Amino acid sequence: MAQTFDRDFWERRWDQVVREHPGVVAARPPNGHLTAEAAGLAPGRALDAGCGHGGEALWLATAGWRVDAVDFSPTALQAGRSAAEELGTDISGRIEWVEGDLGVWTPAPRRYDLVVCLYVHIAGPVDEFVTRLAGGVAPGGTLLLVGHRPVDPETGADTPAAGQTQVSVEEATTALTALGGWRIEVAEERTREAAGTGVDAVVRATKPD
Repeated sequence: MAQTFDRDFWERRWDQVVREHPGVVAARPPNGHLTAEAAGLAPGRALDAGCGHGGEALWLATAGWRVDAVDFSPTALQAGRSAAEELGTDISGRIEWVEGDLGVWTPAPRRYDLVVCLYVHIAGPVDEFVTRLAGGVAPGGTLLLVGHRPVDPETGADTPAAGQTQVSVEEATTALTALGGWRIEVAEERTREAAGTGVDAVVRATKPD
């Protein structure tokens, strides 16, 4: 029977991870694609769509961003909230933790200077998902999408994302091109550091003013 990557699945997964490996969760560094692609951006308001345990939201807040961190796992959100509180009110006060299902949740139009979405399993059509998130980017703002490809192109073997639908370079860029005016800054597949774990699709784009 095929695995169903629904809300219940991810809540069970996060509950297990937080209970059995709390130290690993707390020590996990922010995503390298985010730190590389957002390092030169002026802090403003950011959306971390599918924030998980909040490592990226914490990094953004520490860098001066005000962050809306959205996920549909209460356990993951609580892990992120607790980690932020341990860092003090200067950090925790910059993050709003929002329970929301990205299968239907829609950001406020033109609200965010940066929208980040990393490794989210997409329940519906990828183009619809990308279009929905893109609508939340303010004029001149940045959209950063990263997806783990389900098959390792070098070995043909399944990756940990096997069976999931995540962002691909082709689908994301096609959706943004259809919207018109978006400037595609990065659109590439990057091999993961660990051999045999596949590649990540990385797309960074700027919304027209």
